[in-house]
Amino acid sequence: MQAPASEADLCKFVQAAGGPLAIRGGGTRGVQAEGAVLSTQELTGIQLYEPGALTLVAAAGTPLAEIEAALAAENQRLAFEPMDHRGLLGTQGEPTIGGVVAANVSGPRRVAAGACRDFLLGVRFVDGQGQAISNGGRVMKNVTGYDLVKLLCGSHGTLGVLSEVSLKVLPRAETAATLLLPGLDTGAAVAALSAALGSPFDVTGAAYGDLGDGPAAMIRIEGFADSVTYRAGRLADLLGRFGAVEPVPSAEQSAAIWRAVRDVAPFQGQPGDLWRISVKPGDAPGLAAQLGAEQLLFDWGGGLIWARMAEGSDLRARMTVPGHATLMRASADTVARLGRFHPESEPLARISAGLRARFDPRGIFNRGLMGADAALQE
Repeated sequence: MQAPASEADLCKFVQAAGGPLAIRGGGTRGVQAEGAVLSTQELTGIQLYEPGALTLVAAAGTPLAEIEAALAAENQRLAFEPMDHRGLLGTQGEPTIGGVVAANVSGPRRVAAGACRDFLLGVRFVDGQGQAISNGGRVMKNVTGYDLVKLLCGSHGTLGVLSEVSLKVLPRAETAATLLLPGLDTGAAVAALSAALGSPFDVTGAAYGDLGDGPAAMIRIEGFADSVTYRAGRLADLLGRFGAVEPVPSAEQSAAIWRAVRDVAPFQGQPGDLWRISVKPGDAPGLAAQLGAEQLLFDWGGGLIWARMAEGSDLRARMTVPGHATLMRASADTVARLGRFHPESEPLARISAGLRARFDPRGIFNRGLMGADAALQE
């Protein structure tokens, strides 16, 4: 494993690479790519943090915990609520901010606040020719031409190796409240979540599943204490037509519920293959009935479905609605047979291959991941 200690060293290593490179941050997502491991773990440190300007700049290998601690000291947070994959995937290591950005990791609050890419202001990265490239900036008002920032976010290291990221941060909420609607079936639960999200009460979490006490719809409201109390009461009245509404007694218990949803806690330590599915919320109940899953957890009002399937199951073959299914955890044979990422349509695959040919003309970054070897097969 190579772990350059500076962006300049990273450039030199990429320039000298004679074969494929597997880009790794904290190694917590369990993704394996072809080639020698190139780690960003030595590219660490918060380079700039201006609480008054709500901006933070950090080297890509900086542990996520270090960033969250610095923000908490100023009563701020990453609004997109990135999940911790370790318990779910059985991995070790420390999540890094570069890994979060590379995978666009976003948690339950995405349904209201947006995804990681919506808070990304700028990036520095090294392309496949070993050139350091900067795009975006360190402030919220910035115009710098092509928006490579959003292109790199979610590219899983197939276009370049991130060396630095700039993020917008937000104040922490004073308190939070969660309403539970127990005993609903999938259709009624998604209808209740949709009603909550369509209300004027600023819902910041909308999930459904069994966290240990039976299936329940879970709805979160955050903000100032008096406002949260008022909005939770009004929302409970609105949702009464779906059944009993049970307020969670404390903010601490509410926080525990949303950590469990964020990190898909009910699936941790359970056997079988793990799939992450993105669909239109209205399609979620019908799809859930078709999958034959051993366990399901819905987030984003039904737009995100976590499914635990029997080993070797081809979940994509059972999908009859538009969507994307990512194989998050399975045996090496199953991943090789089905592919980790959802196959791209032919037009989109050509665009993706063209981008990789521009950013990584030698085809050395994370070859075989996200169809990243397609450009070499043209």
